[in-house]
Amino acid sequence: MDANLRFWRAEGQSFFQRFLLWADALDPLLLLKSSNEIKRTRLLIQTNKEILSEPIQNNQVFWTAVKSSVHPDTDKIIPLLFRPPAFMPITLPLVIISSVQSQARHSFFWQFVFHTYTAAFTLINGNGTPKAEGYSLQQKQIVLGFGAISYSACVGALPLTFMNRYALKSPLIQLVVRRLLPAPLFGLMSAFTVAMVRSPEFENGIEVMDRNGKVVGVSKKAGEKAVRETALSRAVLFGTTFFLPEVFMYFVQRARFVKNPRVLVPVRMFVVMSVLAGMLPASFSMFSQCGEIKRADLEPEILSSTEETEFFYNRGI
Repeated sequence: MDANLRFWRAEGQSFFQRFLLWADALDPLLLLKSSNEIKRTRLLIQTNKEILSEPIQNNQVFWTAVKSSVHPDTDKIIPLLFRPPAFMPITLPLVIISSVQSQARHSFFWQFVFHTYTAAFTLINGNGTPKAEGYSLQQKQIVLGFGAISYSACVGALPLTFMNRYALKSPLIQLVVRRLLPAPLFGLMSAFTVAMVRSPEFENGIEVMDRNGKVVGVSKKAGEKAVRETALSRAVLFGTTFFLPEVFMYFVQRARFVKNPRVLVPVRMFVVMSVLAGMLPASFSMFSQCGEIKRADLEPEILSSTEETEFFYNRGI
């Protein structure tokens, strides 16, 4: 079992523990770590497994340099823009821009950019063990991802298209289209994109391991569980990020706490940034990176080769 997954098993048992760990791992300053430093730290961890048995506060070298930069399945360094610490700096401006568009074509463009990045992030940080015969798995994921991105951007821009085309200007329509619909649409489309990009995981299966880290088989049910949990966490992340700022700004405007309309723009940006900063580690912490699946939930062909009762896998991000 990879050192990252062993660390999650040892230190990420509860939601609160995982939240604290992700709060450290999402620090954008970690992007300044060089590839050579990451490789040296990775080698140190592989040759000294005792580092995982020490308290969390003594594992900063492991956590900051490796967990946020190395893929646990491929053992390769994740490209800089798709490491977890880069997720918020890149998605924050895309979320803000996408939420203030009034023209359908502009909304489509920015949502297309938004879903393109999140789909690429999902693909690179997903489970790296699925294999397929007769075709290129990566090419299939790219094709499915492009289709999911295009569909999600179209669905997201559709309400504005109808509102502008038929000149629907009533306050109720404005409230529904501009304030209420974006949150569920972004949440659902984000989950849909995750499911499409990572569909090979539940079509072909992912590797599952026993408690000693030995691979005991390839399970489609474990792949389905990993994709379902990741899609749910992504839906919660962006659904909440689009919903809470709208609720907050609605009450601010109604109560007239801010009298100058120009001040509403920076206030809104600050609220969106605060919600995203809090929801990002919270959504990543909903499920452990070292996923667990019971014996009764696995395929019979895997169970016939072992007597273990609990199995583990890399859930991905």
